[in-house]
Order: sequence, then C-alpha cells, then structure tokens
Amino acid sequence: MNTSDTKATLSFSDGSPSLEFPIYKGTVGPDVIDIRKLYAGSGKFTYDPGFMSTASCNSSITYIDGDKGELQYRGYPIEQLAVNADFMESCYLLLNGELPNAEQKAKFVDTVTKHTMVHEQMQFFFRGFRRDAHPMSILVGTVGALASFYHDSLDINDPRHREVSAIRLIAKMPTLVAMTYKYSIGQPFTYPRNDLSYSANFMHMMFANPCEEYKVNDVLVRALDRILILHADHEQNASTSTVRLAGSSGANPFACIAAGIACLWGPAHGGANEAALTMLKEIGSVDNIPAFIEQVKDKNSGVKLMGFGHRVYKNFDPRAKLMRETCYEVLNELGLQDDPLFKLAMELEKIALNDEYFVSRKLYPNVDFYSGIVQSALGIPVSLFTGIFAMARTIGWIAQWNEMIADPEQKIGRPRQLFVGSTTRDVPPLDKRA
Repeated sequence: MNTSDTKATLSFSDGSPSLEFPIYKGTVGPDVIDIRKLYAGSGKFTYDPGFMSTASCNSSITYIDGDKGELQYRGYPIEQLAVNADFMESCYLLLNGELPNAEQKAKFVDTVTKHTMVHEQMQFFFRGFRRDAHPMSILVGTVGALASFYHDSLDINDPRHREVSAIRLIAKMPTLVAMTYKYSIGQPFTYPRNDLSYSANFMHMMFANPCEEYKVNDVLVRALDRILILHADHEQNASTSTVRLAGSSGANPFACIAAGIACLWGPAHGGANEAALTMLKEIGSVDNIPAFIEQVKDKNSGVKLMGFGHRVYKNFDPRAKLMRETCYEVLNELGLQDDPLFKLAMELEKIALNDEYFVSRKLYPNVDFYSGIVQSALGIPVSLFTGIFAMARTIGWIAQWNEMIADPEQKIGRPRQLFVGSTTRDVPPLDKRA
C-alpha cells in the first residue's frame, strides 16, 4: 500500500479533539482511510453493517469495478481469461500471481491430476448421509473431514504445507462433488481418470457408469470450464470473508474451506442460479411471461425477476456476456433450442433486454441466469448447482486464505458492535421477578 500525501481529519461535535488518519492508495479503485487507531484516540468505533464501506484487508488477487462492469483476476480482464485461458491456467494465476508458461502449466496440471483421488474411507462418510441429503450439507461435512486424512500438511505457517493443501483441495473438490451426485442417485462412485482434463474428468465422474462407455463432448467440457473460470473468485464476498475470518484464528485450510461452503449455501449468496431456474419452471410457458412481467413491475406483488441485476455490478455483469455465448453453444450442440424451458428463458431474456422498465433500472441478465440454464442442459440437477459453484470458488478461497496467512498485518478477526441492550442491573430474587 502507498500512503497518500493527504490525510483524513475527523472532527467531533461533542468537544473531543480532532483526529488525523492516513489515507492509503491502491493501484486502482477507491482510496481507504486507515482507522485502526480510531478507538484508541477517541473511544469510538465506526458503525458499518454488512461492511459496505470497510476494507477488511489489502489484496492483490481480484479487482471489481461494479459501476464500470469490470472483473479482473491479478489484473487480467475476465473477458480475456475466459476466452484465452482454461480453468487450470486461471487456478495457477490466482495462486501464484502470474499465468503459467507451457512448462509450468504442464507441471501444475500433472500435480493436480495426481491428487484427484480421495481416501477410500471417505466412502463410509457418504454412507452416513441420507440419500436425499442436500449436496451442500454433504460437502460441508466431507471437505471438513479431509483434515482427518492429511495431517502432513496442516501447519499453516509452513509455505510448503499450504501449497500441498491447496493442490489437494483443488484436485479433490470435483471428486467429492461428483461422489455427492452419484450417492444421491444410487449409482456407484466413478474413479477419476488421469488421462482427462480437469473439467472432462469431472464430467466423466458425474455421468459415466459401468454399463457403457462415456464419451467426452468437447463443447460441453468447454462450457463447464468457462463456468469454473467465471466463478473462480469475486473479491471479498460473504463466503470469501468467511474463509478469511475462519483462517484468521489459525484454523486448518480444510476447515476454512468447509466454512466457505457453508456460507455459500445461503440462498442470498450461492443460490442465485438455482433461484433463476426455479423461477423459469414456475412461469411454465412463454404464454405466461406477460402476466409474470406485470407482477414483477407491481411492487406489492412480492414477485422478483431472478437472475437479473447484481448487487455489485451497477452496469452489465461482465461474466454474463461470456456465459450467454456458452449458453447458446451448449443449446445448439445438444439440439435444445426448441426445449420449452430454454425457449422460455430466451424469450424472457429478450423481453427484459428491451423493456424500458428493466433497461432503465439496469436489470440485465447476470451470470447466474445463463449458468443455471447451461448446467441444466449439461444434466446437472438443480440441487447441485451451488456445489458446482463451490467447486469453482475453491481456488479463490484458497488463494485468499493463503494471501491472508502470509500477510504480516493480519490479526484474528474481531468486529466490534453497537450495544443496544440493557444497562447494568442486579439479579432480583426468584420471588421478586416479574
């Protein structure tokens, strides 16, 4: 961080002396005011529910400009990475700060590939879950349980241990997600194959069975790979902040990632593409769209247009255009252009992009609208959508966790509060209580 030439002066109307705070400048984005000495100098805290105006850390991983609709990993625009790199290259970039050359990529891919198997005893964990258990509950449990098997890489202060744990998490998440799916439908687990790419291997583990040969479809594999790239990291969101907060206590990486998965499970965070597809099914047919649109415009109806607009992006979600291209490629490849659900989605997209009500409010389709359609076309059940999200975001969580551990300024997270409860009072005798 670079200190600015100017300082922020905070004056108090209660007669307390004014305080000056240093201002730090990032390479891009807003400046930040360092208020770490505010309480010591004034006896006061700031109040910022949701941390909407608080920088909790300094980071060099991901940058978002919501007003301009920009997303960058390590300085590279997401539009370029999704077209010119694959998910393994994006993982290497997020972890190491630079894109790999050919030799570095080959070594990285080989290392990840050779760690995709999980311990055979993990199968017993799955047998303890009900068949209809939600995939995210299974992932929270099984990812956290990985710490039981890998005692040799739990020293978070050892860079080599952190590197080994990172590889294991990246490699084993697809296997655990696929095992979760197989368990839910009663099919045998499919072992990973070292001759397939990361995304192709996941498709194979999801959809292959012992009765017939599974044929890899390159178009579908590229679609999944793009979904993973676009969801790999998204700055200091709720689940990433959860991973960092858990990690600040010194918790092992498997526990921290399990905490991130638990947070992602929340419908306000990771369930957006699931909600968008559920909305489409509730609309039912193209004929019902006009009535649905009118309900959305009625503030008293409580009906929302899911998969449109974004809390961060006040303009077009930069990932949406890329996901839209992938969506049409997949539908064409599978001959689903005339499928009722997908025709409904495309018609809704068309109306929303041209209706002044939505255009004026910048309620453009976001990445979740298209990714839900793509995943459904790939054969992924709606209940597993957030599991795919977790698989993609694992690399972002790991990169953020690793950066936090290596930061000499990092302390255990301890937000303060504005207390609005009772003042000090005495405990009355039992017979005197109201």
